[in-house]
Amino acid sequence: RHNRKDKRAKWHGIPTLLQKLYESSHPNSDLSHAHSFLKVLSSQLSMEAMSFVTEDRKTAQESTFPNTHTFDLFGGVDLLVEILMRPTLTMQKKKPKMNDDLVKDCLSVLYNCCICTEEVTKSLAGRDDFVLFLFTLMTNKKTFLQTATLIEDILGVKKEMIQLEGIPNLSGLVQSFDQQQLANFCRILSVTISEPDVGNDDKHTLLAKNAQQKRNASPSRAEVNQVTLLNIPGFIERLCKLATRKVSEATGANFLQELEDWYTWLDNALVLDALMQMATEEAEQSSTGETSSDESSLATSPLRHRLPQSMKIVHEIMYKVEVLYVLCVLLMGRQRNQVHKMLAEFRLIPGLNNLFDKLIWRKYTASNHVVHGQNENCDCSPEISFKIQFLRLLQSFSDHHENKYLLLNSQELNELSAISMKANIPEVEALVNTDRSLVCDGKKGLLTRILTVMKREPPDSSFRCASCRAKIVTQEIKMLTISQYVSLVLGATSYADQMFLLKRGLLEHILFCIIDSGCTSRDVLQSYFDLLGELMKFNIDAFKRFNKYVNTPEKFQTFLTQINSSLVDSNMLVRCIVLSLDRFESQTEDVKVVEVLSECCLLSYMARVENRLSFLFRLINIINVQTLTQENVSCLNTSLVILMLARRKAKLPFYLNALREKEYAEKYPGCLLNNFHNLLRFWQRHYLNKDKDSTCLENSSCIPFSYWKETVSVLLGPDRTSPCAIASYIDEPFMDLDRDLLED
Repeated sequence: RHNRKDKRAKWHGIPTLLQKLYESSHPNSDLSHAHSFLKVLSSQLSMEAMSFVTEDRKTAQESTFPNTHTFDLFGGVDLLVEILMRPTLTMQKKKPKMNDDLVKDCLSVLYNCCICTEEVTKSLAGRDDFVLFLFTLMTNKKTFLQTATLIEDILGVKKEMIQLEGIPNLSGLVQSFDQQQLANFCRILSVTISEPDVGNDDKHTLLAKNAQQKRNASPSRAEVNQVTLLNIPGFIERLCKLATRKVSEATGANFLQELEDWYTWLDNALVLDALMQMATEEAEQSSTGETSSDESSLATSPLRHRLPQSMKIVHEIMYKVEVLYVLCVLLMGRQRNQVHKMLAEFRLIPGLNNLFDKLIWRKYTASNHVVHGQNENCDCSPEISFKIQFLRLLQSFSDHHENKYLLLNSQELNELSAISMKANIPEVEALVNTDRSLVCDGKKGLLTRILTVMKREPPDSSFRCASCRAKIVTQEIKMLTISQYVSLVLGATSYADQMFLLKRGLLEHILFCIIDSGCTSRDVLQSYFDLLGELMKFNIDAFKRFNKYVNTPEKFQTFLTQINSSLVDSNMLVRCIVLSLDRFESQTEDVKVVEVLSECCLLSYMARVENRLSFLFRLINIINVQTLTQENVSCLNTSLVILMLARRKAKLPFYLNALREKEYAEKYPGCLLNNFHNLLRFWQRHYLNKDKDSTCLENSSCIPFSYWKETVSVLLGPDRTSPCAIASYIDEPFMDLDRDLLED
């Protein structure tokens, strides 16, 4: 009767097998019988998981995978967890030792269940004791891969982030890993140290962010985990070694084509690992002459020699992606300065520089391969993920940090010193303090290499993304390459840095991309505008070069159209031009300055007051307190710069009156000025907050922060007879149109 029921329900004998497994796995049994039943179950479930992985996961319905469902329904998952954890529960002094192969099969079956049934993954994720126990299994080399795969799957769905300090003897565990295991472990770590929803940070309004900061004074779980990792002796040093370890060179330019078949269904680096491990084991066996007859019939030469060279390289690239990701997250965390020092000390930058041509930026990029990415929505090829991760790491490394000069080599540092000497200006302190033993070696530094690549990539570099079968434009590579420069020249403007980049043709390249290339991507254009502003700020040679390139009215018109098409993206450039013009106007004893002032179309355009006013109207009009974000708050600061410079020349009343006239002409009395009044009140609350860093405003504008504060106070003055107070220009009936919006 039992068999009939089994057939009808399509249980495939699983309940019977589970009953036998249960009976033969009592605490004191020798478990070898249990293992034979488990093997039968394992083969049934792995076939199912394999078919699941080869189909499109999104469309596969759980009901089509009855074996794993039946296995779980009859308590199989709980039984395996119990068998695995049994050694930790016994009170005996001598802990019973479990057979490695049995552990391996238990883990594989659990992993197959997770692949097919998300409910199983979720229920395992809810058991903290089991999750922490799994980490202890990683000390065993033989079961390491199966354990790592299962942990990664479970952490992917876990609601609460796991606390690394809860893992028994974490430090010993990590120190016991070989380099390959450590790289694999980084894959798991990435989930435990990243803040959730970090991607969209710029889009949150500043009001929401400020409220959030008030609520979250204590460090998050991710931040606590970062500290735990940094306290493991030698951890960062080993990651630097992994990131910069060399790889034997690939043969043949289209080597990734050999992998076509693999990537049709492979979305797990650990599968690659298993192959690599088998290959290594076979190579070891064949060298000791242990290859058995059936193995040699299976393969005439050991698997290791049959695995294409390309496979080893892709394997290495996939690992470096994980390692760079972990370093990148740590560089952006609260421990930033400590991590920075360590990365410099362990020569991460020179190491990456040596890998650059051979591995990081090879000319041939296969673009139709998928790899499991950090982010579910992006499955780019290993090569592209690697480039993006590499650029992100460099950006975090050099962003507003004096260590940025480690991206150059000794000759390039000497070139910077020579530029400063020739211009008769002191060298930047960060340059003087750079430790020459930690800089790049070789013919070119990392920065120069990136510049070469940047000029070679098309303005809209596209790669095909196989996961969504769509053409994806990887603006990110272009953007990160550009912002790499922005972060290098940001901070206090350095004339030597600018000249170094101008000499390498960067200005002309950017102008080509903005004016001639037909680039329309907002993100890419924003990066170009920012970089152009940093490159030209206060630099008369740059304005001269600009004028030489933009040598027809049509070109200048195209340039203005690009700027005006989105002021949120271009306002930093507008700010740089306004500031530079102001400085040049005070240097009329310099012949070169006078000559460029009279000839340069851009400076003449900005010198006309109606053009400055037009920018001011629009900058104030496109933002309000409710919509301010990290991304567009710069529009408010740019409008302030225009008004501060006007105030210096005692022209503030003229500008405020122009704003009032504009309102009346547009038939919206009070709107523009009330909005600006509210924005400035927000500005005071935001920037006068003790945690806020105001040095950035000071450095980028070369206007002391005290003058910023004073100007805002004057504009917000309550006296309606003051010619410099906004209130004087708003008629009584229109005062405080939306005052209550700001009140908490």
